[in-house]
Amino acid sequence: MKSEFNNLLAKRRSIYALGDNVKESLEDIYTLIKDTVRNSPTAFNSQTVRTVVLFGKASNKVWDIVEDRLKSEVPNEEAFAKTKEKIATFRAGFGTILFLTDTAIVEKLERDFPLYADNFADWAEQGIGGAQQAVWAALAEQNIGASLQHYNPLIDDAIHEAFALSKEWKLRAQMPFGSIEAPTGEKDYLDENEVFKLIK
Repeated sequence: MKSEFNNLLAKRRSIYALGDNVKESLEDIYTLIKDTVRNSPTAFNSQTVRTVVLFGKASNKVWDIVEDRLKSEVPNEEAFAKTKEKIATFRAGFGTILFLTDTAIVEKLERDFPLYADNFADWAEQGIGGAQQAVWAALAEQNIGASLQHYNPLIDDAIHEAFALSKEWKLRAQMPFGSIEAPTGEKDYLDENEVFKLIK
């Protein structure tokens, strides 16, 4: 059975050698991301996923915040130099997507459906994970590279202040994206017998 969808998933890789040589317009990329998230499923159709798409100086600001925050966390100058080098690869991209969860919706669902209250935070994580994968694949389809980063919660307060975001939007991940300046290596897979089981 042929599957173009699986081919697309295989094309989606963590790309760290990013550039800003993207031919698509900012508006087209924003629309692609918006439509992809909107069409991604969430439990109870709760639509808890929030995305902020940043370009130019706003995108760079994210990585300036990360660098400034990590400066006080990394133990020595040598280690921080490596950290700065890594952050520079994200800053070199075309843009950054912030993925957040609207905790107000999660809390309302917990109140409205107490029988499932313990599950809604987990279901929100599933929803945002699905949206992240979908956006990542949608970008890959356009030959735009990306990776998924998690500098939260270290940067949460500074990000919310810098971009005037609602405190009810909980930062969950950052996705730098841009042109693919160098290919990634081969992906390793676990033995399929450790991962899958067929029962007839």
